[in-house]
Amino acid sequence: MRIAVGADHAGFDMKSQLVEFLRVKGHEVLDLGTHSTVAVDYPDRADAVAAALSDRRADRGLLVCGSGAGVSIAANKVPGIRAAVCHDTYTAHQAVEHDDMNVLCFGARVIGVALAQDITTVFLDARFSGEDRHQRRLDKMLAIEARFSRT
Repeated sequence: MRIAVGADHAGFDMKSQLVEFLRVKGHEVLDLGTHSTVAVDYPDRADAVAAALSDRRADRGLLVCGSGAGVSIAANKVPGIRAAVCHDTYTAHQAVEHDDMNVLCFGARVIGVALAQDITTVFLDARFSGEDRHQRRLDKMLAIEARFSRT
C-alpha cells in the first residue's frame, strides 16, 4: 500500500519510527516531513498528506502531532479526506469499516510508538464494509462536504 506520512516537530520522532515500521512491512512510504524537531506548523504537514491522497499519490495517510487533534482538523478541510484521531485499535478499524476513514492521526504526546504501530497495522488492514447503513451514512457525509465545497 502507498502511505503518505507527515508530522510536525512534536510528532517527528514517532513519525520517523513509523516510517521505518511501514517500510519493513513492505509498504511504499511517501515521507512528507518534517525531517527534524525544528518547530513547524502542523497544518502544512496535514495539507501535504491530504494532497497526496487527493492526487492519488497515496492510498492512505498517517499524521502525527502532539495531540493528533490539530492535524486531524487541518486534514479534514480537504475534500475527500476523512481523518480521525485514533488512540486505540477498535476506533482505528471501526472508522475505516464504517466511515471509510483514509487518514489516521496520532498524538505523539498521548501514546507510545508500540501502540501506534499496532493501531497503524489495524488501520491498514481494515476495509470499508460497504454495508447499506454505512454507505448511506457515508453518502450523507459526502453530501455535507459537497454543499460546502468551493468546486
